[in-house]
Amino acid sequence: MRVCLASTSPARLMLLRQAGIEPETRSPGVDEDAVAAAAEAERGAPLAPDELVLLLGRAKAADVVRRLREEDPGFDGLVIGGDSMFALGGQVYGKPHTPEEARRRWQGMRGETGVLHSGHSVFRVRPGDEPAEAHAVAEAAVTFAADVTDAELDAYIASGEPLHVAGAFTVDSLGGPFITRVEGDPSTVVGMSLSTLRRLAAELGVVWTDLWNAADPA
Repeated sequence: MRVCLASTSPARLMLLRQAGIEPETRSPGVDEDAVAAAAEAERGAPLAPDELVLLLGRAKAADVVRRLREEDPGFDGLVIGGDSMFALGGQVYGKPHTPEEARRRWQGMRGETGVLHSGHSVFRVRPGDEPAEAHAVAEAAVTFAADVTDAELDAYIASGEPLHVAGAFTVDSLGGPFITRVEGDPSTVVGMSLSTLRRLAAELGVVWTDLWNAADPA
């Protein structure tokens, strides 16, 4: 069975590969800010972090499903989309993009605990049938070391890593030593909760181990 990851995130791709799945990848053509703004305008109020990541994760997966059905009508498998945001002290953070914003965030995160919200959207696509879909949000609490020095922070930001990830940190790469505790599925913090994806696949009638297609799933 084919698997298409509706994301260009290296972390999400790595997670699936480590779990024995070598997916196809497609970049979703979704204006995330516009989707969020439209949903909030319709409601007349901001969306909660769990609602927002689920909305965006589904929008990304649905866009790729639509294009697959047009461009590859024989596709038979799963399409997986996701989105992540970090909440701390009543604020919700996506990617910081700039060194200045990353530094500001980290100055407030030292010694604190926040929650990483990860939305998951899985579509079962079959030729000639309407896609079936399943969705869920996973959360993990992340506690940061209180003694991260300004010099360490400067070096981490200079690496470029925190600029392009939700919350301005990673747990599986250079940012890992600055994190003292994770409560929840650790893969949630990396990019997607593998246990959540397994459950959603099962809801769609797919056995997780049937998705193993790497040369050596172990």
